[in-house]
Amino acid sequence: MSNLTQRILTAVVAIPVIALICLVGGIYFFAFVALTSALALAEFYKLAQAKGAKPLIALGIVCGFFINLSFLHAKLQTFLTRIFEAQGIAIPFPSQAQLFLITIIVTIIVISLRELFRHDGPALFNLSSTLMGILSVSVFFGTFIGVRELFAPLDFPMLRYFPNESSFMDQEKIQQVYRWGGYTTISIFATIWISDSAAFHVGTLFGKHKLFPRVSPNKSWEGAIIGFVFALLTAVAAKYLVLEYLPLGSAIIIGIIVGVFGQLGDLIESLFKRDAGVKDSSNLIPGHGGVLDRFDSLLLVSPLVYLYLDFIVFS
Repeated sequence: MSNLTQRILTAVVAIPVIALICLVGGIYFFAFVALTSALALAEFYKLAQAKGAKPLIALGIVCGFFINLSFLHAKLQTFLTRIFEAQGIAIPFPSQAQLFLITIIVTIIVISLRELFRHDGPALFNLSSTLMGILSVSVFFGTFIGVRELFAPLDFPMLRYFPNESSFMDQEKIQQVYRWGGYTTISIFATIWISDSAAFHVGTLFGKHKLFPRVSPNKSWEGAIIGFVFALLTAVAAKYLVLEYLPLGSAIIIGIIVGVFGQLGDLIESLFKRDAGVKDSSNLIPGHGGVLDRFDSLLLVSPLVYLYLDFIVFS
């Protein structure tokens, strides 16, 4: 079976499943992203090992999970508050930013203390690779959970879109907003994948000017430009098809983020692989390589879209 056939078959199976998980959201979306994050982090550590580092793999993955969990803020707050209230205990719950900061601080302390008593190779090299993996993989994947959870009633600016104050209690409107979150994550995936596909096919057929030969000799400026254009067109199409809450200008900005930083994310992962001397981060996904290979563009796109939606569109 050819590599292209494997890629197509994998996509035919995976895309509907991922789309359904995005729509359902909640714990299912969290579990999908957390698992993807853990697998990608393990692949990152494998690349670091190829360069002689000895990252704290198990501890890094556990800490990465709790960082992912910190982006499930609203649901964690509701769940823990109910538990403590049932015991007659009132506790202050940290904000999203405070919870994330606490998790990062605890992660750095725990990993540093573990390395202190480890005595296995260069400590600075080991700590750097362990923490870089958590920051560039776990945190960035966690922001994708954050994007989905921005559409929970406690975080979404309901009154801006539904002026009636009773919208906070209107289950139909709450479900509509949460569907917007599902459509947003699907749209991000679709924009990335369409951009990547357009860049690959056009670059293969017509690419003459190398984009970044030191890192990825097969990528061309022609492919990158077409990838950018298709990212822009896909984001605008998504605004009119399923993202009615999103202003046109914001759809264009998200398209620009994907068109630019999605391709840069791909180049950064190619840099890591070339430095480690491997073609793919793993062979976990038939026809696509590893999890990092398939989701590398998302790693830079997700935090930028999360920050843009949270601090600008919904502020």
